[in-house]
Amino acid sequence: MPAALARKTDTCSVLRDANGQASAALYFRRGPGQPAGGLSDQSRHGVFGIDSFALRQYAGPLIFAPYAGDLAARLAALNPTRVLEIAAGTGIVTRALVRSLPASVDIVATDLNQPMLDHAAAQLPSSRVTWQQADAHALPFPDGAFDAVICQFGVMFFDKRRAYREVRRVLKPRGHFIFNVWDKLEYNDFTALVTAAAVDIFPDDPPLFFARIPHGYHDKDAIVADVRDAGFANVTLETVTLRSVAPSCRDAAVGLCQGTPLRSEIEARDPSKLAEVTDAGAARIAARFGSGPVDGMIQAHVVIAS
Repeated sequence: MPAALARKTDTCSVLRDANGQASAALYFRRGPGQPAGGLSDQSRHGVFGIDSFALRQYAGPLIFAPYAGDLAARLAALNPTRVLEIAAGTGIVTRALVRSLPASVDIVATDLNQPMLDHAAAQLPSSRVTWQQADAHALPFPDGAFDAVICQFGVMFFDKRRAYREVRRVLKPRGHFIFNVWDKLEYNDFTALVTAAAVDIFPDDPPLFFARIPHGYHDKDAIVADVRDAGFANVTLETVTLRSVAPSCRDAAVGLCQGTPLRSEIEARDPSKLAEVTDAGAARIAARFGSGPVDGMIQAHVVIAS
């Protein structure tokens, strides 16, 4: 997805495309009976809730946790002393950083969305982490404030060159920027199967959130060029294949259909179809991987720039 500039409106993080048109707005809200908020997505069709329990319980462990440990380990090998995380989201990478980095390392975790940061902070009551609301396009930090910046699966939502330049500005000389982005949809088994199920149910107006946004910035040459254009002299990109596991095909489908903004795209077309898409996604996963515990391929590009 070529989503670009994001800005803050009340508690909503409004994502805008390259032409300045609003493409989506993510905000965190408290679900019924839940101790913390949940993501919602305001697409071109309207505002719809995302099940925050499905995000935390299913989608997070399924697709985000495997790469959080990978990024944290890569960062630890660089021996940073002060780290900035951008697009920290619900804090999956932040928690991995606390586990992986020495206690002497300062961590500043930021996100555009303050309610989301509040949720992340509640999951990690650590004095080592400073939580701060920040726009990745205009970071509220002085030049050379950090010796490492890390971002997991967030740059797809940015005006990339603008955000990359901001990262370079706040890095010390010889500092490192580490981030990852998803590879093509076809290399991510469960997500591809759920997307296919959604297309089957909405053939005339398919909800293509995954293809458009998370898996829409996968061209390796373009990624490296964007980072170099921001002033980074040394850029490496490695394609990393990991495994995505879930206790059942149903758990995987619930996470992807109800714990991500795909839910809002489904409900924008027909709210009554959410369960049908979830069931169809589970059936597709079961047909390929079985009805018991499932183990599928996930693939992403990891970039280290300095």
